[in-house]
Amino acid sequence: MQSLELFEAPVLPSRQRLGPAAMVLRKFALPYMQEAMPAIEAIAAAAPFRHMETPGGFTMSVALTNCGALGWTTDRQGYRYTPLDPSSGEPWPAMPEVFARLASKAAEAAGFVDFEPDACLVNRYAPGARLSLHQDKNERDYGAPIVSVSLGMPAVFLFGGHARTDPTVKVPLHHGDVVVWGGVDRLRYHGVMPLKDEPHALLGSQRINFTFRKAG
Repeated sequence: MQSLELFEAPVLPSRQRLGPAAMVLRKFALPYMQEAMPAIEAIAAAAPFRHMETPGGFTMSVALTNCGALGWTTDRQGYRYTPLDPSSGEPWPAMPEVFARLASKAAEAAGFVDFEPDACLVNRYAPGARLSLHQDKNERDYGAPIVSVSLGMPAVFLFGGHARTDPTVKVPLHHGDVVVWGGVDRLRYHGVMPLKDEPHALLGSQRINFTFRKAG
């Protein structure tokens, strides 16, 4: 059994504002980890991580899977949400209760009440993996925030403006940090710089990121 020290925050959670309606909640997810880690393993067993193809024909360096009523997918036909895993034809795994609770509490802490996500994209980064600047705009309603949880290896999150060419802020993210953005910041460009190989005590040479959305 893993030591409880790996799940507990060494300091009290703190907040870092990135915009009028965007915030980093430092170490906010740590109290949920004992429940969340087995849930991640169960999701990956039912719907394995895979490297999807973009509409432009590129293979994503980040491996992904989903849980919840809807799952985000990409292929040559475009980006979209689907109720079924295209690899198996089966529904995506149900969203674990601890995931929904974490997403709701994090959103509330950032000023967004009554957030009930119906989609959770789970990303797995190996050293060198990156995520190019993009907007989350496949959702039907932009009124709900995005809640993004970081686990494992540290990463540098890029948070830009409403145009791809706008300057970006480099935000270091560590195990247990949660980023929430919505409102006037909902469509800001964001991404992740290539990951350095800095193994984490619990997850080793990988970063797990799960991003909650209201997609339907």
